[in-house]
Amino acid sequence: MRIEHKASLKPYNSFNLDVTASMLFHLDNPQDLEAYRLHPDGYAKHALLISGGSNILLCQAINGSVARVNWRGKSIISESDSHAIIEVQAGENWHDFVQWSIDQGFGGLENLSLIPGLVGTAPVQNIGAYGVEVANLIESVTYMQWNDGKTVTLSSDDCQFSYRSSLFKTTLKDKVVIQSVTFKLSKETHDLCVSYGAIQAELEGKAINPRSIANAVISIRQSKLPDPKILGNSGSFFKNPILSQGQVDGLLLIHPDMPHYPQENGQCKVAAGWLIEQTGWKGKRLGDAGMHDKQALVLVNHGRASGKDLWGVAVQVKADVKQQFNIDLTPEVNVIGD
Repeated sequence: MRIEHKASLKPYNSFNLDVTASMLFHLDNPQDLEAYRLHPDGYAKHALLISGGSNILLCQAINGSVARVNWRGKSIISESDSHAIIEVQAGENWHDFVQWSIDQGFGGLENLSLIPGLVGTAPVQNIGAYGVEVANLIESVTYMQWNDGKTVTLSSDDCQFSYRSSLFKTTLKDKVVIQSVTFKLSKETHDLCVSYGAIQAELEGKAINPRSIANAVISIRQSKLPDPKILGNSGSFFKNPILSQGQVDGLLLIHPDMPHYPQENGQCKVAAGWLIEQTGWKGKRLGDAGMHDKQALVLVNHGRASGKDLWGVAVQVKADVKQQFNIDLTPEVNVIGD
């Protein structure tokens, strides 16, 4: 197990913030989890678990131990004529795994291409994009309990998945660490999700299959979202708010062009990016912190912003949306030390 003292976390967070951790433990294989749990300077002084670093905003130095998920591997557990069951270790890059699955002839994940982060964080957030949520493709999740080192496997039904949430973000938050995720992917022609207008436009005149959909999604995301290596960001910073149909109907009387998406439970999802854009924040910046000029939902670090600078902008955005629309925006990103 590799251990660094007074380590910079800049390489491990997508906002490119040069925040220091007292100790950084690189967990390069699953066995390192137990070693970290028992180490006198490990879990006993645990302050933060880092995965891909694409879903955290670090607002202060970390006075304690940080554990970095870095074990990898994927294996096909079983196959039938119609499906494949694949176990993927938590440290695998999410986008790389999605592209690998398509290359193997397995469908289902194509709409989730180019989402940043690692496989282990996918169920925590129940990541989703362009009409697909990962919860519908997960067979089970295996995790270790920090308190006793016990390994547990939960079926998808037991993970309490909901919009951008799960058991791992609520009841089990900070109590467990995900070791691997098992997916059930299709080998046959399946229900491809191309309902979003942007995907339809990108696919016009092209064959529709998992690879073409993945390429369309990659093209769309690259046109709207900045590369974190060039412009620090975590993708969408806020969740799309879920409102009652009555609330949405009232807003549509004043804003008839407001993007909204009816949900199966009778509620309605509203586009947070549109709300932010209406308040004038698209492309606006305070110093080196601001909202992206192509997608108002993306908080960006133009170079030298601190975590507190970035969070200050997010707080102002939240206040302006609340004042104009009476809607509370909720961060999708975990804010550390705000």
